[in-house]
Amino acid sequence: MTNKNIKTSQKNTPGALYVVATPIGNLEDISVRAVQILSTVDLIACEDTRHTRKLCHYCKIETPLFSYYREREQERSEILINLLAAGKDIALVSDAGTPAICDPGSILVNKARGSGIKVVPIAGPSALTASLSIAGLTDPQFFFGGFLPARSTDRKKFLKNVSSLPYPLIFYETPHRIYDSLLDMADVLGKRRIQLFRELSKIHEEHLEGIITDLAERVREGVKGELVLVVQGAMPTASEKPESIEELILWHRDELQTSLKDTVRNIASDLDIPRSSVYKRALAVWKKSD
Repeated sequence: MTNKNIKTSQKNTPGALYVVATPIGNLEDISVRAVQILSTVDLIACEDTRHTRKLCHYCKIETPLFSYYREREQERSEILINLLAAGKDIALVSDAGTPAICDPGSILVNKARGSGIKVVPIAGPSALTASLSIAGLTDPQFFFGGFLPARSTDRKKFLKNVSSLPYPLIFYETPHRIYDSLLDMADVLGKRRIQLFRELSKIHEEHLEGIITDLAERVREGVKGELVLVVQGAMPTASEKPESIEELILWHRDELQTSLKDTVRNIASDLDIPRSSVYKRALAVWKKSD
Protein backbone atom coordinates (compact mmCIF):
# COMPACT_ATOMS: atom_id res chain seq x y z
CA MET A 1 0.00 0.00 0.00
CA THR A 2 1.10 3.63 -0.47
CA ASN A 3 1.37 6.44 2.04
CA LYS A 4 -1.81 7.97 0.60
CA ASN A 5 -3.79 4.99 1.90
CA ILE A 6 -2.64 5.56 5.48
CA LYS A 7 -4.51 7.96 7.74
CA THR A 8 -2.12 10.06 9.80
CA SER A 9 -4.36 11.89 12.25
CA GLN A 10 -2.32 12.98 15.27
CA LYS A 11 -3.06 11.60 18.74
CA ASN A 12 -1.78 12.82 22.07
CA THR A 13 0.11 9.59 22.74
CA PRO A 14 2.17 7.41 20.39
CA GLY A 15 0.91 4.04 19.27
CA ALA A 16 2.49 0.68 20.06
CA LEU A 17 4.60 -1.62 17.89
CA TYR A 18 3.55 -5.27 18.21
CA VAL A 19 6.15 -7.82 17.07
CA VAL A 20 3.92 -10.73 16.13
CA ALA A 21 5.04 -14.33 15.56
CA THR A 22 3.15 -16.12 12.78
CA PRO A 23 3.06 -19.79 11.71
CA ILE A 24 6.18 -21.33 10.16
CA GLY A 25 4.05 -23.65 8.06
CA ASN A 26 0.80 -24.83 9.57
CA LEU A 27 -1.64 -21.91 9.68
CA GLU A 28 -3.46 -23.50 12.61
CA ASP A 29 -0.44 -22.65 14.79
CA ILE A 30 -1.44 -18.97 14.89
CA SER A 31 -2.35 -17.94 18.44
CA VAL A 32 -5.64 -16.39 19.53
CA ARG A 33 -3.75 -13.35 20.80
CA ALA A 34 -1.90 -12.93 17.50
CA VAL A 35 -5.19 -12.92 15.58
CA GLN A 36 -6.66 -10.42 18.02
CA ILE A 37 -3.70 -8.05 17.67
CA LEU A 38 -3.53 -8.35 13.87
CA SER A 39 -7.26 -7.66 13.67
CA THR A 40 -7.25 -4.54 15.84
CA VAL A 41 -4.05 -2.66 14.94
CA ASP A 42 -4.16 0.11 12.34
CA LEU A 43 -1.57 -1.44 10.06
CA ILE A 44 0.38 -4.66 9.51
CA ALA A 45 3.99 -4.26 8.32
CA CYS A 46 5.09 -7.41 6.49
CA GLU A 47 7.89 -8.81 4.33
CA ASP A 48 5.67 -9.89 1.47
CA THR A 49 2.10 -8.61 1.30
CA ARG A 50 1.08 -11.53 -0.93
CA HIS A 51 2.25 -14.03 1.66
CA THR A 52 0.71 -12.24 4.65
CA ARG A 53 -2.55 -11.70 2.75
CA LYS A 54 -3.03 -15.49 2.67
CA LEU A 55 -2.72 -15.63 6.46
CA CYS A 56 -5.11 -12.69 6.85
CA HIS A 57 -7.62 -14.35 4.55
CA TYR A 58 -7.40 -17.59 6.56
CA CYS A 59 -7.96 -15.71 9.85
CA LYS A 60 -10.54 -13.27 8.38
CA ILE A 61 -8.31 -10.27 9.16
CA GLU A 62 -9.01 -7.11 7.15
CA THR A 63 -6.27 -4.81 8.49
CA PRO A 64 -4.34 -2.88 5.79
CA LEU A 65 -0.90 -4.26 4.87
CA PHE A 66 2.31 -2.27 4.47
CA SER A 67 5.30 -3.72 2.59
CA TYR A 68 8.39 -3.81 4.82
CA TYR A 69 11.32 -5.79 3.43
CA ARG A 70 15.06 -5.89 4.09
CA GLU A 71 16.21 -4.03 0.98
CA ARG A 72 14.26 -0.90 1.96
CA GLU A 73 14.16 -1.41 5.71
CA GLN A 74 15.83 1.89 6.61
CA GLU A 75 13.51 3.94 4.44
CA ARG A 76 10.30 2.09 5.32
CA SER A 77 11.08 2.10 9.04
CA GLU A 78 11.06 5.91 9.05
CA ILE A 79 7.53 5.92 7.61
CA LEU A 80 6.38 3.49 10.27
CA ILE A 81 8.02 5.45 13.09
CA ASN A 82 6.16 8.57 11.97
CA LEU A 83 2.89 6.65 11.97
CA LEU A 84 3.60 5.22 15.42
CA ALA A 85 4.44 8.70 16.71
CA ALA A 86 1.12 9.89 15.30
CA GLY A 87 -0.71 7.38 17.46
CA LYS A 88 -1.08 4.44 15.09
CA ASP A 89 -0.78 0.89 16.45
CA ILE A 90 1.28 -1.28 14.11
CA ALA A 91 1.95 -5.02 13.97
CA LEU A 92 5.22 -6.30 12.51
CA VAL A 93 5.24 -9.78 10.99
CA SER A 94 7.66 -11.79 8.88
CA ASP A 95 6.75 -14.33 6.22
CA ALA A 96 7.03 -17.07 8.83
CA GLY A 97 8.01 -17.33 12.48
CA THR A 98 9.17 -14.55 14.78
CA PRO A 99 10.24 -11.21 13.22
CA ALA A 100 13.73 -9.77 13.72
CA ILE A 101 15.30 -13.25 14.04
CA CYS A 102 17.05 -13.64 10.67
CA ASP A 103 14.20 -11.55 9.22
CA PRO A 104 13.57 -7.79 8.90
CA GLY A 105 12.51 -5.99 12.06
CA SER A 106 15.49 -5.14 14.28
CA ILE A 107 15.98 -1.71 12.68
CA LEU A 108 12.35 -0.77 13.29
CA VAL A 109 12.43 -2.12 16.85
CA ASN A 110 15.57 -0.13 17.67
CA LYS A 111 14.13 3.08 16.20
CA ALA A 112 10.87 2.57 18.07
CA ARG A 113 12.64 2.11 21.39
CA GLY A 114 14.84 5.11 20.67
CA SER A 115 11.72 7.19 20.06
CA GLY A 116 10.07 6.12 23.30
CA ILE A 117 7.49 3.95 21.52
CA LYS A 118 6.19 0.88 23.32
CA VAL A 119 7.34 -2.41 21.75
CA VAL A 120 5.29 -5.50 22.63
CA PRO A 121 6.28 -9.10 21.75
CA ILE A 122 3.44 -11.43 20.73
CA ALA A 123 5.14 -14.77 21.23
CA GLY A 124 4.58 -17.76 19.00
CA PRO A 125 6.14 -20.03 16.37
CA SER A 126 9.87 -20.06 15.66
CA ALA A 127 11.84 -22.52 13.56
CA LEU A 128 14.68 -22.24 16.08
CA THR A 129 12.71 -23.28 19.14
CA ALA A 130 10.64 -25.83 17.20
CA SER A 131 13.77 -27.66 16.03
CA LEU A 132 15.41 -27.51 19.47
CA SER A 133 12.29 -28.96 21.10
CA ILE A 134 12.55 -32.17 19.05
CA ALA A 135 16.35 -32.43 18.72
CA GLY A 136 16.69 -34.30 22.01
CA LEU A 137 19.55 -32.14 23.25
CA THR A 138 20.51 -32.56 26.90
CA ASP A 139 22.80 -29.53 27.02
CA PRO A 140 20.79 -26.40 27.93
CA GLN A 141 23.31 -24.19 26.12
CA PHE A 142 23.56 -23.74 22.36
CA PHE A 143 24.92 -21.32 19.76
CA PHE A 144 22.56 -19.90 17.13
CA GLY A 145 24.34 -18.57 14.06
CA GLY A 146 21.37 -17.75 11.84
CA PHE A 147 22.03 -18.21 8.13
CA LEU A 148 25.59 -19.18 7.21
CA PRO A 149 27.48 -16.83 4.85
CA ALA A 150 26.71 -17.39 1.16
CA ARG A 151 30.33 -17.56 -0.06
CA SER A 152 32.35 -20.68 0.75
CA THR A 153 35.41 -18.70 1.90
CA ASP A 154 33.36 -16.62 4.32
CA ARG A 155 31.41 -19.67 5.43
CA LYS A 156 34.54 -21.65 6.31
CA LYS A 157 35.98 -18.69 8.20
CA PHE A 158 32.77 -18.35 10.20
CA LEU A 159 32.65 -22.09 10.96
CA LYS A 160 36.28 -22.06 12.07
CA ASN A 161 35.51 -19.26 14.52
CA VAL A 162 32.77 -21.30 16.20
CA SER A 163 34.36 -24.76 15.79
CA SER A 164 35.72 -24.88 19.33
CA LEU A 165 32.40 -24.13 21.04
CA PRO A 166 31.49 -27.10 23.26
CA TYR A 167 27.73 -26.86 22.75
CA PRO A 168 25.41 -27.53 19.79
CA LEU A 169 25.57 -25.16 16.82
CA ILE A 170 22.24 -24.16 15.25
CA PHE A 171 21.99 -22.72 11.74
CA TYR A 172 19.37 -21.90 9.14
CA GLU A 173 20.16 -22.77 5.52
CA THR A 174 18.58 -22.50 2.10
CA PRO A 175 17.90 -25.45 -0.24
CA HIS A 176 20.24 -24.18 -2.97
CA ARG A 177 23.20 -23.86 -0.56
CA ILE A 178 22.67 -26.83 1.77
CA TYR A 179 24.94 -29.29 -0.07
CA ASP A 180 27.89 -26.89 -0.32
CA SER A 181 27.41 -25.80 3.27
CA LEU A 182 27.50 -29.38 4.51
CA LEU A 183 30.72 -30.01 2.55
CA ASP A 184 32.28 -26.93 4.16
CA MET A 185 31.09 -28.10 7.57
CA ALA A 186 32.68 -31.50 7.03
CA ASP A 187 35.91 -29.81 5.98
CA VAL A 188 36.05 -27.50 9.01
CA LEU A 189 34.18 -29.42 11.74
CA GLY A 190 35.11 -32.99 10.81
CA LYS A 191 33.07 -36.10 11.61
CA ARG A 192 30.46 -34.52 13.82
CA ARG A 193 26.88 -35.64 14.06
CA ILE A 194 24.23 -33.35 12.65
CA GLN A 195 20.45 -33.15 12.53
CA LEU A 196 18.60 -31.57 9.64
CA PHE A 197 14.98 -30.46 10.07
CA ARG A 198 13.02 -29.66 6.92
CA GLU A 199 9.58 -28.10 6.46
CA LEU A 200 8.78 -28.03 10.19
CA SER A 201 5.02 -28.17 10.92
CA LYS A 202 4.22 -28.73 7.24
CA ILE A 203 2.88 -31.79 5.39
CA HIS A 204 6.33 -32.87 4.17
CA GLU A 205 8.13 -32.33 7.49
CA GLU A 206 11.32 -34.39 7.64
CA HIS A 207 14.11 -35.11 10.12
CA LEU A 208 17.49 -36.44 8.96
CA GLU A 209 20.36 -37.37 11.24
CA GLY A 210 23.90 -38.69 10.82
CA ILE A 211 27.52 -37.73 10.26
CA ILE A 212 27.90 -34.48 8.29
CA THR A 213 29.37 -36.19 5.21
CA ASP A 214 26.57 -38.77 5.19
CA LEU A 215 23.91 -36.06 5.26
CA ALA A 216 25.68 -34.22 2.45
CA GLU A 217 25.30 -37.28 0.24
CA ARG A 218 21.62 -37.58 1.13
CA VAL A 219 20.89 -34.04 -0.06
CA ARG A 220 23.28 -34.06 -3.04
CA GLU A 221 20.42 -34.32 -5.54
CA GLY A 222 18.62 -31.37 -4.04
CA VAL A 223 16.12 -30.67 -1.29
CA LYS A 224 13.16 -28.32 -0.92
CA GLY A 225 11.80 -26.26 1.93
CA GLU A 226 13.03 -24.35 4.96
CA LEU A 227 16.00 -25.98 6.71
CA VAL A 228 17.36 -25.95 10.26
CA LEU A 229 20.69 -27.60 11.13
CA VAL A 230 21.67 -28.76 14.62
CA VAL A 231 25.38 -29.66 14.74
CA GLN A 232 27.16 -31.49 17.55
CA GLY A 233 29.41 -29.21 19.63
CA ALA A 234 33.16 -29.59 19.89
CA MET A 235 34.54 -32.48 21.87
CA PRO A 236 37.31 -31.86 24.41
CA THR A 237 40.88 -31.79 23.10
CA ALA A 238 43.17 -34.73 23.77
CA SER A 239 44.66 -32.94 26.79
CA GLU A 240 41.21 -32.25 28.25
CA LYS A 241 39.58 -35.58 27.49
CA PRO A 242 39.70 -38.41 30.08
CA GLU A 243 42.10 -41.22 29.18
CA SER A 244 39.97 -44.30 29.87
CA ILE A 245 36.61 -45.09 28.30
CA GLU A 246 35.03 -45.34 31.75
CA GLU A 247 36.26 -41.86 32.64
CA LEU A 248 35.07 -40.61 29.27
CA ILE A 249 31.63 -42.09 29.92
CA LEU A 250 31.50 -40.36 33.30
CA TRP A 251 32.62 -37.11 31.69
CA HIS A 252 29.79 -37.30 29.15
CA ARG A 253 27.24 -38.16 31.82
CA ASP A 254 28.29 -35.73 34.57
CA GLU A 255 29.89 -32.82 32.73
CA LEU A 256 27.83 -32.76 29.52
CA GLN A 257 24.74 -34.34 31.14
CA THR A 258 24.37 -36.55 28.09
CA SER A 259 21.91 -39.44 28.02
CA LEU A 260 23.12 -43.06 27.95
CA LYS A 261 22.13 -43.42 24.30
CA ASP A 262 23.88 -40.23 23.19
CA THR A 263 26.97 -41.03 25.28
CA VAL A 264 27.36 -44.40 23.57
CA ARG A 265 26.76 -42.97 20.12
CA ASN A 266 29.19 -40.06 20.54
CA ILE A 267 32.03 -42.10 22.06
CA ALA A 268 31.70 -44.88 19.49
CA SER A 269 31.78 -42.31 16.69
CA ASP A 270 34.71 -40.33 18.12
CA LEU A 271 36.87 -43.38 18.88
CA ASP A 272 35.69 -45.44 15.90
CA ILE A 273 34.85 -48.48 18.01
CA PRO A 274 31.72 -50.70 18.05
CA ARG A 275 28.72 -49.27 19.86
CA SER A 276 28.07 -52.61 21.53
CA SER A 277 31.43 -52.45 23.31
CA VAL A 278 30.82 -48.90 24.53
CA TYR A 279 27.25 -49.72 25.54
CA LYS A 280 28.30 -52.54 27.89
CA ARG A 281 30.75 -50.27 29.70
CA ALA A 282 28.36 -47.33 29.77
CA LEU A 283 25.55 -49.49 31.16
CA ALA A 284 27.84 -50.70 33.95
CA VAL A 285 28.74 -47.10 34.82
CA TRP A 286 25.09 -46.05 34.83
CA LYS A 287 24.10 -49.01 37.06
CA LYS A 288 26.80 -48.15 39.61
CA SER A 289 25.30 -44.69 40.05
CA ASP A 290 21.73 -45.98 40.50
